[in-house]
Amino acid sequence: MDITSKNEDKALIISVSGRMDAVTASDFENALTEFLDQGNSALIIDFSDLDYISSAGLRSILASAKKMKGMNGTLSLACLKEVVKEVFDISGFSAIIPIYDSVETALEAM
Repeated sequence: MDITSKNEDKALIISVSGRMDAVTASDFENALTEFLDQGNSALIIDFSDLDYISSAGLRSILASAKKMKGMNGTLSLACLKEVVKEVFDISGFSAIIPIYDSVETALEAM
């Protein structure tokens, strides 16, 4: 799994590629904690290159969303592949965390 970031006017865009599973989920959570510690309070996670997410990945996202809520921040997801979106829908996460078709749409919603 690779994680990159870039600053936009309204949010930090975090791009995740590869697989988020029991092995890589902690890396993802640690990276998000670093971004939060740097003072970023608006995050958009671009999953356009994420091929797979496990329950461990979902747990990391939920933990990050709770941290964001605690600091009055916003966490949005964008560009989920159908297989990844299905996991979010089945688990009920799509009702908890805003999901957008594109990063641009997520930015407009902020």
